[in-house]
Amino acid sequence: MKTPKRLQPLIDDGIIDEVLRPLMSGKEADVFVVRCGSRQRCAKIYKEAFKRSFKKAAQYTEGRKVRNSRRARAMEKGSRFGRRQQEETWQNAEVDALYRLAGAGVRVPQPYGCFDGVLLMELIVDDSGDVAPRLNDVTMPAEQAREDHALVMRYILRMLCAGLIHGDLSEFNVLVNEDGPVIIDLPQAVYAASNNNARAMLERDVNNMTEYYGQFAPELLDSHYAQEIWALYEEGNLHPDQPLSGQFELDSHTADVDAVLLEIKAALAEEEARQERLRDADQPD
Repeated sequence: MKTPKRLQPLIDDGIIDEVLRPLMSGKEADVFVVRCGSRQRCAKIYKEAFKRSFKKAAQYTEGRKVRNSRRARAMEKGSRFGRRQQEETWQNAEVDALYRLAGAGVRVPQPYGCFDGVLLMELIVDDSGDVAPRLNDVTMPAEQAREDHALVMRYILRMLCAGLIHGDLSEFNVLVNEDGPVIIDLPQAVYAASNNNARAMLERDVNNMTEYYGQFAPELLDSHYAQEIWALYEEGNLHPDQPLSGQFELDSHTADVDAVLLEIKAALAEEEARQERLRDADQPD
């Protein structure tokens, strides 16, 4: 096949020997199967910002720190240099997340580096050597669904232990082979400690996965793993091998809106009285 323009420099530099075929085209990247020596790998070509359709990207990048102050200022101003730095930060986020999560015991593709907006990484294959299917293309018995769901919950927990939340996890971002599920697509990974949307994104990730596996094992739909994991995280009791039950006592108390309004009114009245005392003190005798 004709070599994509963005992959030609990697061939010229001997990083890739041959582009074999396109694998998929997504909202933020195009992926190709390539040959590196005797091994097949995949090359993910990130699309430029104006071509990406990833919604609400600002929610995901909140809290990401740029060590170089010049770059940070340029990114804030939105200059041409700043936009280029934003692109590099977005692309490098996935590489950093893959290395961090692999070290945390989460099954992800092995990265081999990012070269001018092209991420080279492991090609996940099935036992026949073919590209592993996405979870949304897989059906399974209830026992397998329960087993794989428990494993994905473990991966989500370990991600959080490593300080990250996938942020876009669903059956479309998980591959499956004989060794079980593999988490993919991480450029939008969220830093839990510095992103105000972290809890909501964790809950969405957990709910997406639970709803999918719940098709095959309906009892999973009654579990509350997101609340259990987040509570452990907030309490500082989360660790990679933390046992999970999926059980959590939800707060059933209804907020007393009238009481809250009364407290607000009392606070306003107190502030008005304080301002009045200050004005009286400033008046001449």
